[in-house]
Amino acid sequence: MGILVGKDSKVIVQGITGREGANHARAMRDFGTQVVAGVTPGKGGQNFEGWPVYNSVAEAKAAHGANVSIIFVPPAGAADAVLEAAHAGMPLIVLITEGVPTVDMMRAVQEVRDLDAKSRAQGGEGVRLIGGNCPGLVTNGEAKVGIMPNRIYEKPGRIGLISRSGTLTYEAAKLLNDAGMGTSTTVGIGGDPVIGTTFADVLPMFEADPDTDAVVVIGEIGGADEEAAAEYIAQNMKKPVVAFISGRSAPKGKRMGHAGAIIMGDVGTPESKLAAFKAANVPVADTMPEIIDLVKQALNK
Repeated sequence: MGILVGKDSKVIVQGITGREGANHARAMRDFGTQVVAGVTPGKGGQNFEGWPVYNSVAEAKAAHGANVSIIFVPPAGAADAVLEAAHAGMPLIVLITEGVPTVDMMRAVQEVRDLDAKSRAQGGEGVRLIGGNCPGLVTNGEAKVGIMPNRIYEKPGRIGLISRSGTLTYEAAKLLNDAGMGTSTTVGIGGDPVIGTTFADVLPMFEADPDTDAVVVIGEIGGADEEAAAEYIAQNMKKPVVAFISGRSAPKGKRMGHAGAIIMGDVGTPESKLAAFKAANVPVADTMPEIIDLVKQALNK
């Protein structure tokens, strides 16, 4: 079944009456996802294209047993939307919004982590945030909670995929699909400096998933998430992992790509990431198509 989302996922859309929320709610429904309701403050009681609309996440969750919320709220209110869902006890929150102020995300991520720890200490299932500035996640043939193109993820596969980049996520998934391997679950963790879930958070889920045979990690320059992932892989992973690092040819001193693609000293450089993966015996592809060859080698196919 893959990880995090599946046939049992019941999804609410925060911001369903906005353009982006509406478009992607339709696409998720077309994929087969159980989109059960929407939330737009001030529009509670309305019906939007067959979906009931509520004023709050708590109301929608109580009425429909929802266990996933996806957020299409403008940057100024996105962090508060995350916190509303978290305080309503939503187990999985997916923040698509790009451009959320970093200080807002720092506050929201810390509060979500505190609520997660409290929930688990009390025997609950916890609270997890994916994103922001992410494409979401999808378990092939079961549920899509995000903005990925439906057609790439229709057939179930057995390769887990984690990525900081949205467009490279789609490219890698299509390459795996065209090669006859496909993906089990694809998780786009987001490209901002502060995100709710990292590579090292997702890797143990794939390690424990019986429907995933290998994992592909799509990283980029900036930050230290890839280095942390390499350390986890070296110490804990039994399944093969293949990596790709985008931005390796970016000129020094230029700010490019995601907000999280910031190099600080010797941390976040292409060299530091390549060295970390090499130390963990993780092969790194030089090009996207080479990912397929490396996965096949890892699986002895």
